[in-house]
Amino acid sequence: MRGNLIHGAEYLAKGFQLITQPGLRLFVIIPLLINIAIFALLLTLTFQQFAQWIDDLMAWLPSWLEFLRWVVWPLTVIFVLAISSYLFSTIANLIASPFNGLLAEKVEERLTGEPVNGPETLAQLLIMVPKSFARELQKILYYLPWALLALVITFIPVVNIISPVLWFLLGSWMMSIQYCDLPMDNNQHSFKAMKTVLGQHRLTSSGFGMIVMAGTMIPLVNFVIMPAAVCGATVYWVEKLKQSPSLQQH
Repeated sequence: MRGNLIHGAEYLAKGFQLITQPGLRLFVIIPLLINIAIFALLLTLTFQQFAQWIDDLMAWLPSWLEFLRWVVWPLTVIFVLAISSYLFSTIANLIASPFNGLLAEKVEERLTGEPVNGPETLAQLLIMVPKSFARELQKILYYLPWALLALVITFIPVVNIISPVLWFLLGSWMMSIQYCDLPMDNNQHSFKAMKTVLGQHRLTSSGFGMIVMAGTMIPLVNFVIMPAAVCGATVYWVEKLKQSPSLQQH
């Protein structure tokens, strides 16, 4: 597989550096506020249930595997965090998608010095809302079959011990798709073309997705992860993905 996990993770660090830049702060504020509101609300609603979910899942562990409880418990915590974090992020990105697209556009213009054909006024931004929602729906439809497969594995005794890892990897890949799609959509590349390009740089894309996924699971960091991930994915697009020869075929 092509790419480098570490290089992928470094793009999120570059994203955090960009969200503090004076010329971008205005475009960071709305996605940031949406993300904080969504995560704060959903975390409040689910916090009291978290321990119960862990106990319920641990109850599935057969008695003859009780000696593995010390291994299974942290994996179960990862499982619950991975699923809840991805669901929270999906909701936040669905609501903020037009604003995230605008942020990606402004970051790309700042990095390249060239204009991106995107909305410039509030009216143009509102016109883009149905298109943004349709693109988000494509991501959800792509995710569902893989989530169903992971869910089946979750309920297979013994084999399900690997399900937390599978959910984390699936969530990580979807984070890469979620954010890298923004600059590619701004440049009129199809969802299929985006998946192809990320697959050609699978390790780098996975490294980026993993660090973003991990960030969504860390309190306080998850409040600011969305705009940083948008910026980081746009840097990844400009520095690496944009030059992919396969894009010329779409």
